[in-house]
Amino acid sequence: MKKILLILALIVPFVCDAAPKKEKKEEPVVHLTDEQIYDELKKLALVFETARDQFVEEADERKMLEGAMNGMLSALDPHSSYLSADDFKEFNDKSHGEFGGLGIQITSDKGAIRVISPIDDTPAAKAGIAAGDYITHIDGEQVFDMNMNQAVKKMKGKPGTTVKLTIVHDGEDPKVLTLKRAIIKVKSVKFSEKSDAAAMDDEKLPKIGYLRISDFGATTTKELKDAIKDLEKKKVAGYVLDLRNNPGGYLTAAVEVSDAFLDGGEIVSTRGKEKSDIERLFAKPGDLVNGKPVVVLINHGSASASEIVSGALQDNGRAIIMGSQSFGKGSVQQQKPLGDGSAIHITIARYYTPSGRSIQNEGITPDIEVLQSKVETLEKKEALFTEATFNNSLKNDASDKKSKSKKKDSKKSEKSDDDEEEDYLTLSDEEKDARDYQLQRAMDMVRALSKIGKKNLEKVEETSKEDTKKEDAKKDSEKSKDDKKAEPKKENKK
Repeated sequence: MKKILLILALIVPFVCDAAPKKEKKEEPVVHLTDEQIYDELKKLALVFETARDQFVEEADERKMLEGAMNGMLSALDPHSSYLSADDFKEFNDKSHGEFGGLGIQITSDKGAIRVISPIDDTPAAKAGIAAGDYITHIDGEQVFDMNMNQAVKKMKGKPGTTVKLTIVHDGEDPKVLTLKRAIIKVKSVKFSEKSDAAAMDDEKLPKIGYLRISDFGATTTKELKDAIKDLEKKKVAGYVLDLRNNPGGYLTAAVEVSDAFLDGGEIVSTRGKEKSDIERLFAKPGDLVNGKPVVVLINHGSASASEIVSGALQDNGRAIIMGSQSFGKGSVQQQKPLGDGSAIHITIARYYTPSGRSIQNEGITPDIEVLQSKVETLEKKEALFTEATFNNSLKNDASDKKSKSKKKDSKKSEKSDDDEEEDYLTLSDEEKDARDYQLQRAMDMVRALSKIGKKNLEKVEETSKEDTKKEDAKKDSEKSKDDKKAEPKKENKK
């Protein structure tokens, strides 16, 4: 009990501070002179020598030096770190679509390990780990003040082996989850053609193209283009681009994904240490979805590259952003190889949206906030009093067919009520879609925009036809006048 109270006491401040907020104004950095830096480096060498010689057990020099380099970089920000040769290789393998582990993106948060998001269809996602959760123990060992590389190493291992994670979800008691490690094959893009599951058979609602991007890797752009090509053949009315719980990835992939929906304009700018160190990236002509309406779904697990795409489409007026406030990671990291297989992962710039907004610590604010909710039916399917309840009411010719369909519908509704406690993970894709409140609202928005666009197009075509008729009539009138002028005058003979 005391252990649980201690864990909660340590976690509560982190959870309370999780919401994005403006940084306090910091004191300017006081730089050391070359002589002072040299003195400090001599002190570092002295600490190393003393610790190695006098530590109670045999000291691991490599571990000590790597720890010193990691400590140096993590003092800058949560995303800078030292990568050993093995770590650097694993990082590159992961970025190219396949790696071993649990499938979980994490960050350091004031001494704790915080989940940015689980990757789709991985052990972490299947175990129910969510964005914003905190990991307090790995195999019973506390993670406080453990750097990210150490935490990642402990979670990785041989596929098929298990690892125990102690998870704290906001407002809940800590729980221990046992996860089985697996080879994580990341397919960046999933897509499908969706329709309204609740619609009647005789209602012909437009189909919606659904694009789910789980992260931004080396293969994302090709996968997205192939998905759009397939959905365009099916003549979908518009698109839902789902970036929820997408922790980010390559900047180039984010730029290319944004470009797929834009016909021009700025996508993102990066600004480095110097005022002159500004790079602006622009879209090329050619919208792959031909101007069809786009709704982007984001939440607090959407970070980095996801926020670049959302900000680019929002500021260019190309898409409606729906969902909840995004994570707020607006910094650029780069790997700097050190020549011996190792590297450093260091923050080199900040991201800004086309309108000049910094994403850092703020995130992307959706145009329409739609929090994930559970829909509850407040009225019965059939009213107590209708025209059909009167004794002598006229019958409908198609009443037999309708009564049969009503019976089928009532059976479906009874079945769903009975299975309300069914595990979400065992549901079919259609059933999951029906329960996904944010997705349903996004699809409604695409349909509405598609309908407005279609009406506007019809009006333009109608106006164009009217103008053509008027122009033709005007030309005919002018031609008639010209013909009359060209006729020879008849002489009057007496």
